[in-house]
Amino acid sequence: MLKKVLKIGFGLSLVTSALLSAPEKTKLKIGFIALTDCAPLVIAKEKGFFKAEGLDVDVAKEGGGWPGIQQKVINGEYDFSHALAGMPIAATLGINGEAHLVALLSLDFNGNAITYGNTIIKEMEKYGLDKTQRPVSADSLKKYIDAKHAKEGEKYQPLNFGMVHPVSTHNYELRYWMGASGIKPDSDCTIKPFPPPTMPSNLIAGNIEGYCVGEPWNSRIVLKGKGSALVTNYDIWNNNPEKVLQARADFVEKYPETTKAVMRAVLKAQMWLDASWENREEAIGYLAKNNYVKAPKDVLRKSMSGTFLYTKGVNSSNPMFNVFANYYAAYPFYSHGMWFITQMYRWGQIDKPVNMKEVIEKVYRPDLFETVAKEVGYTLPPSAWKKDGVDEYNKFIDGKVFDPNKAVEYIYDFNVTTPLVTKEALLKENNWSVETKQPTYVCPYGPAGCADPKYVTKK
Repeated sequence: MLKKVLKIGFGLSLVTSALLSAPEKTKLKIGFIALTDCAPLVIAKEKGFFKAEGLDVDVAKEGGGWPGIQQKVINGEYDFSHALAGMPIAATLGINGEAHLVALLSLDFNGNAITYGNTIIKEMEKYGLDKTQRPVSADSLKKYIDAKHAKEGEKYQPLNFGMVHPVSTHNYELRYWMGASGIKPDSDCTIKPFPPPTMPSNLIAGNIEGYCVGEPWNSRIVLKGKGSALVTNYDIWNNNPEKVLQARADFVEKYPETTKAVMRAVLKAQMWLDASWENREEAIGYLAKNNYVKAPKDVLRKSMSGTFLYTKGVNSSNPMFNVFANYYAAYPFYSHGMWFITQMYRWGQIDKPVNMKEVIEKVYRPDLFETVAKEVGYTLPPSAWKKDGVDEYNKFIDGKVFDPNKAVEYIYDFNVTTPLVTKEALLKENNWSVETKQPTYVCPYGPAGCADPKYVTKK
């Protein structure tokens, strides 16, 4: 058998799938939403990583938002998809569609922001908002809401905000940020889902006061001078999981070699994206195309090149706004998945007690990932279970710690929480413990997506 060697741009030569078992199915369709964090799928296509694995992949832009992409994975129109990290969990639990889906790898960390329009920002400034503060809390919004309640009384009109999907990181981040300042998202506000590319137009039309979304849809409104990005999701939870590569569990079982080939290609793309800022610039050129994100390069550059545009005319350094491979960003941690289940309980999306450990071990697949990672030379963390909120580059805005062994207590420990299940009932279903191990902060692939060059270990 001939050895086919793929020379990756960051200088690492990898033996490709010609030396591995051939994929059972080679013609595939992978759905994505027009966001910068679809980059690993785009790069896997454009740089030939899929082709090197013997795959003919149609990377298809989905126009129906996240509900559309989810339904097409469930009905088999898409073999794999770009997905919100909570989507395969929710589907497996029967929330917003029912099917056993799996998260094969994490596509990125961070990548979102909360952007508000000029009108509400002016109101918040009356109550102490300083847009230059990092991170910005929701305290001024809370004071504005309290004043609005006092003025309107029983005729109080909730403020309207947008996010991309009920089980999205964006929904939980917006709620987490508000809740940390004592705001009750379900009574003080109305939070509605919108497809990401429509957020700017809905804000300009006055349908919403602000939104939480991925890039480039924050930079779009800032560059138009219609609003400001107040806080990124990195500010809310450093290096939080954002998107995953998802597939149906029965597809993975039927086509195991195809699944691993896709995972290898995407993982190579993720490593390439973090290898250098020059690679990021090349990626911006691909993402700008009409069949992908269809956004001007200067807009995409605001977040993909190590900066972030909070306010018009001021680029702030933010090298970790998008992290694709460094600091184990591709690894599907069980503990990350469990955090999403806690938020589903916190905000009343699950009405019965479930064993959270059993669910997440059914959905997230670090076992498959570890096999693929060893084949492509991806650095693995010491465990699939870790605590969040305890390390220098892994903290929550409110200082809380998420320990999977105390996941139930975590749900009820917030001042603002609206679960439909009692703590006692949930504790009864979750009589288990796991051993957690903390990974050290490291950037094995290059300076892009890295906190500081001193952490780069790439030779």
